[in-house]
Amino acid sequence: MEERIRQDWQGKKVAVIGLGISNAALIRFLKDAGAEISARDQKTREQLGDRGTELQALGVELVLGPGYLDGLERFDAVVVSPGVPKSLPELQAAARREPLESEISLFFRYCQAPIYGITGSSGKTTTTSLVGEILKESGFSTFVGGNIGNPLIAEVGRLGVRDRVVLELSSFQLEDLKASPRGAVLTNIAENHLDVHGSMENYIAAKKNIYLWQSPDDFVVLNYDDPLTRALAQGAPGKVFFFSMENKVRDGAYLDGENLVYVREGEEQIILPRGELRLRGEHNAANFLAAAALSLAAGAELQAAAKVGRTFQGVPHRLEFVAEKGGVSYYNDSIATTPQRTLAALKSFSEPIILIAGGYDKKLSFAPLAEAVHRRVKYLVLLGATAQKIREAVLALGDFPLQVVDDLEQAVAAAQAQAEPGDCVLLSPACASYDQYADFMERGAHFRRLVHGLNK
Repeated sequence: MEERIRQDWQGKKVAVIGLGISNAALIRFLKDAGAEISARDQKTREQLGDRGTELQALGVELVLGPGYLDGLERFDAVVVSPGVPKSLPELQAAARREPLESEISLFFRYCQAPIYGITGSSGKTTTTSLVGEILKESGFSTFVGGNIGNPLIAEVGRLGVRDRVVLELSSFQLEDLKASPRGAVLTNIAENHLDVHGSMENYIAAKKNIYLWQSPDDFVVLNYDDPLTRALAQGAPGKVFFFSMENKVRDGAYLDGENLVYVREGEEQIILPRGELRLRGEHNAANFLAAAALSLAAGAELQAAAKVGRTFQGVPHRLEFVAEKGGVSYYNDSIATTPQRTLAALKSFSEPIILIAGGYDKKLSFAPLAEAVHRRVKYLVLLGATAQKIREAVLALGDFPLQVVDDLEQAVAAAQAQAEPGDCVLLSPACASYDQYADFMERGAHFRRLVHGLNK
């Protein structure tokens, strides 16, 4: 470990709030740097399971349960996990004494490699993965992490200026960040996480941190087709690129007829024909344009972008083909935790759709989804905390064939009963999973198992 990191943390008393994957890696990092750690979470020791055992083996203090935020005034630094509400009184008091830290803020502080970041209400993971693949194909030593599930703080000591880092960044990771990546993408902005951020204004303010701290030599790639992101160009400190499926842009990437095109200062180069793009759906074509604009502006090769476009098959839980059973295709789009994501998924299919939707309530409107259901869906199966809310929104527009079930197993069985050869059964919940699952990945994995078990 670098001496400068040891000097920053040797002997410091640090409270780490929230014991998810990223903070478990962070605790090991700070422990190696010589810090004294108090690991804190509202979960019980039993709920933490193996992670609690691992932390105890590291010799850290565990403070769990209702009093997990007590005594924060005794610490030199407080490090908070993404998603822990910063509005909690104890955290607000701690922030008045010293700025709150996070795994991402420390990674930005110590990483010597150029960082490229991607955020947005939807499309983050696919775009991040595409950028990582394009940079690797161009010959760069590339590390992909952040909200995509791979905390890179453990790697920070071995990252050098010749490496490249690609981070997916959520609004929770960005909201208090006082640094921005060298190159950034903002895919789009739609209602999301209002249950935590409190307002759309707060949510947008968090997203803007991905470029607000850039220098004039840095750049941001914005969605020209989304009025909210297009308007952000006026406040960008660095160069602005756009991507668009509907308009020609001067700098960035856009769809020109049947070609996906990269343009820099008016000089155009065809990346590849849209028909050769492996990913399904208009939204994924937009994700590819965003990734190409970022990667090529960062020094990647046009041929590398074209090769990745022709071969990249997608990311698990994002319009993931699971199986064909009795002439019916089953797709896992468990990542669709907002109505906006499900709208994009529905546009990706020409086949008749049996849609499975519903889950945890993030206080979002289902009115646009209801309209799309009437236009694009053959039959609707609903489950979870929002089932009745979605049902009411759909039936407010007229009669529609649907049913409400208790769980995903019943939902898959109901969908199979309604599906005919040539149909598509699509899990695209339009909601988070927290009412029944730990996360969207667990929900998607369960869907896979249920589909593979059909007809057995």
